[in-house]
Order: sequence, then C-alpha cells, then structure tokens
Amino acid sequence: MDVSEVLAQLDAERDERGISNWEKLGSGTAGMRSYGIGLTRLRKLAKRIGRNRELAHALWKTDVYEARVIALLVDDPARVTREQAETQVEELAGGMLAHVFSSCDATLAKTSFVVELADQWVRSDDPVRRECGYGLLYEASKFSGKKAPSGEFFLAHVERIAETIGKESEKVRLSMGSALMGIGKRSAVLNQAALEVARDVGPIEFTSARGECEPFDVVKHLTTERLKEKLGV
Repeated sequence: MDVSEVLAQLDAERDERGISNWEKLGSGTAGMRSYGIGLTRLRKLAKRIGRNRELAHALWKTDVYEARVIALLVDDPARVTREQAETQVEELAGGMLAHVFSSCDATLAKTSFVVELADQWVRSDDPVRRECGYGLLYEASKFSGKKAPSGEFFLAHVERIAETIGKESEKVRLSMGSALMGIGKRSAVLNQAALEVARDVGPIEFTSARGECEPFDVVKHLTTERLKEKLGV
C-alpha cells in the first residue's frame, strides 16, 4: 500500500460528524486536514498495513491527521532512532499528535531506548516533550521482566510528579495522571505512593473538542477491587 492508496482508504471511511468536531478546533488543527476517523478504526487500518517504515515516512510528510497517526503506528521500532524521535517531537503540530506519538500503542514506546527517553523528556523545558515523556512513562509502567525499570525508578518519578504537577498545563497534567495511574498498578508499594499523590492532586479536569469532559480520577483507577486483589492491598 502506498500513500495514495492510504488516503483513498481514509476518504472512503470519512466520518462527517468527526470532521465537524475537527473543524471546531479552529487553529488547534495546526493546518492539518482530517477525515474525522477515530483512533480505533485507524488502528485497524494500521494493522492491515503492517510494519512499513518507508510508508510511515511518506505518510508523516502529509498534512492529513489520520495519515500521520497511521505513520506513527506502522513505523518499525527496531529502526527508529533517537535522532528521529527528537525530530518528530518538534513536528507534532503544537502537541496535537503528542498522545498518539508517545502512547496508544505507538511505535516509539516499543523502541529499545524508550525508558531513557522518557526519563530525559519529563525533565525537558519543552512542555510537548514533557507530555510525551509522561506518555512514554505510562507505557513503560506496563513493562515486565528485564525490560521493566526498577521500583526505585518509578518511585522517583512519582515524587517528581508530586513536586511539579501543580505548575503544569492541562495536557501535561493529564499525561502525568496517566503515568501515575500506570505506576500505581505495578505493586503495593507503588500503589500506596501513587495514591498519596493522586489524592492530593484530586481529579484532573480537562476539555476536549466537544467541551468539558468528566475529570480524570486517578484514585478511582487505583482503588478498584480487582486491583486491590491483584496487589494484595
């Protein structure tokens, strides 16, 4: 499949309601076009395409939001470099693509350097990098075995979130909340540490293209009966 075929497929699956919501973003679209297609359907298309680094690079150069999302999903994690990551993070349309770039099963989270990159980006002066860094940290919180960072690594980041979340923008706070949630599901010790911060922060309010959404309640996610049983707390 080439770029023209992908764009034709996107056009065939266009969603007028989604396009209407996209247009409400105004300047927030950063000049990109959209077919109004949701991430679930884009993932299915990306799965049909499979890993294709050349196509990923070509799709990334377009001005179509969905094409760029697919680019992030079909790239080859074994061939993605730190240099590429640093270049692409500067091209996320003002952060519009940050969530998909760093989370949502994106390729970057599957690279060999993801933990190191997350640790670096959460300390960046650039808010988009911080947002992406915490998105990657959330992905790293799901790792197991030799690939997983230590408990001390995660505790240090819980402390960092506690110290800085009050100063952050809505987008970065949401990403921090996701990281906190993921970390708190790893062990009883991390659950206790994450819960203490989450209770202090409270539900994280945010707004989508459709208006205000229900606040992101990290505490709720870390206190389910199923998780308590799993962690023995």
